Amino acid sequence: MEDSTAKSCGDLKRNSVKPDGCCCTPSAQREGDVEASLPSHPDAGSGIASLKSAMISLPGGSFLMGTDYDKGFPADGEGPVRKVTLSPFQIDTCAVTNEEFAAFAETTGYRTDAERFGWSFVFWAHIPVELRAKLVEDTVASAPWWCKVSGANWRQPEGLHSDLANRAGHPVVHVSWNDAAAYARWAGKSLPTEAQWEYAARGGLEQKLYPWGDELTPGGEHRCNVWQGTFPSEDTAEDGYAGTCPVDTFPPNGYGLYCITGNVWEWCADWFRTAFRADRVLCDPKGPATGQTRVMKGGSFLCHASYCNRYRVAARTSNTPDSSTSNLGFRCVRNN
Repeated sequence: MEDSTAKSCGDLKRNSVKPDGCCCTPSAQREGDVEASLPSHPDAGSGIASLKSAMISLPGGSFLMGTDYDKGFPADGEGPVRKVTLSPFQIDTCAVTNEEFAAFAETTGYRTDAERFGWSFVFWAHIPVELRAKLVEDTVASAPWWCKVSGANWRQPEGLHSDLANRAGHPVVHVSWNDAAAYARWAGKSLPTEAQWEYAARGGLEQKLYPWGDELTPGGEHRCNVWQGTFPSEDTAEDGYAGTCPVDTFPPNGYGLYCITGNVWEWCADWFRTAFRADRVLCDPKGPATGQTRVMKGGSFLCHASYCNRYRVAARTSNTPDSSTSNLGFRCVRNN
């Protein structure tokens, strides 16, 4: 592997794509009327019989959401810590897999935003050196490790030369918020609110950094799929993976949820905002009524303490609803 991204995507194209969103997952800046061009959604619940994904029922109740962690990102709206009360709900134990998304696409004929627009963002090191000049159309100006790759989508995660061989149980990626919401509707479910996602991710623990506690690798054991090495030039893959891993790879949290942090970012239902109040208890909060970007939680295999330690349960970022990348997926909930 090259010593720096100066020898990778940064040398191939003009670095003109502007990262409007967090550079953890750059915004697509796609042209066209997304809402008008989306295919009609199938009837809610029509895909239930085709799904194999397991769900777990959570009792709801009150928990402390957010964090005042001094190594966090206050500008992201991680704090203040506030009391939230939730009604009971069910949540997928794992992120939606390629196999599950394929069942949806094959049944409905649905085409994702990446498929319709003809490109998506791929991490530079996952594109073969000999194909970079051919596949990479552009790179993100301030994050040249993100490459705009023609033909990249959920079926071809690294571009036209790639496929899903041996990745049926990996999380589906290159799915926009629009795509995730369409799948959830078909499955008779919905995307989790940010509060539901964080409550579930905490696994019954109070104000811990991770789903299992405050230490990233307790006893030297890796508990999630994140970056090891020097970002973005060298990934030592000490946790066993340099890209996505199967959705049930690491031990589950206290509620039985797998890979709720690391592996891939997960879309939430809420529009993104950064101002919260701590002087009252919020009941089943759903976020603002409107916005420009949607909440994403959990971090991904690209997160590293030196660059983006957003693999903490309280960490958050956002992206535009039509954006897609090679480290962005989702899981679903069903409200009781």
